[in-house]
Amino acid sequence: MSLATESHEKKTMWVVLLTAATMAVEIIYGITTNSMLLLADGIHMGSHVLAIGLSWIAYVVVRRLSSGENHKIVPEKILSLSGYSSGLILLIFAFVILAEAVKRFYNPSDILYREAMLVASIGLIINLISAFILHHRNEDSDHNIRAAYLHVLADALTSVTAIAGLAAAWKWDIVWIDAAGAMLSAAVIIRWSAGLLRDSGRELLK
Repeated sequence: MSLATESHEKKTMWVVLLTAATMAVEIIYGITTNSMLLLADGIHMGSHVLAIGLSWIAYVVVRRLSSGENHKIVPEKILSLSGYSSGLILLIFAFVILAEAVKRFYNPSDILYREAMLVASIGLIINLISAFILHHRNEDSDHNIRAAYLHVLADALTSVTAIAGLAAAWKWDIVWIDAAGAMLSAAVIIRWSAGLLRDSGRELLK
């Protein structure tokens, strides 16, 4: 097991812990403040706990296999498979957010803007810290760490969209902006996950 892979394992472990704590807070406050954007951000963070947790488990498996005598296992394939699985999770949750946002667009409800924006800001800070932890070289072909990195970038995007959308909806009293922002975030996340699925899929087929 390479030093880079060992480093990636530690990075993903810390991000899983950070993400799980933030996810719980955002989902609770998304429900209590009635913000679709904040709830979408929390749900999306839930996908991170699953996907980045999967990435972390993949590194643990690779480490244990590397310390054994089973030379038939190719670590790169395991990491690519984990990256592909994470891409699927990301795609599924993006469609869940999109469907819920469309429903909320046509049936808007009152939002507690101040509280929702505060929690979304905390979520953004956590996402930026996680992105810093998971940052890696562009030439790194490890699809597993790339998948984890894309997950936190995607959630940082939903946090930024949540803050901007909530601020605009609050200022102009246009509640549907909250749902529209969630739709935009979902569309971008779908595009990112499709790229990850394509690249990790090619690696698996080699």
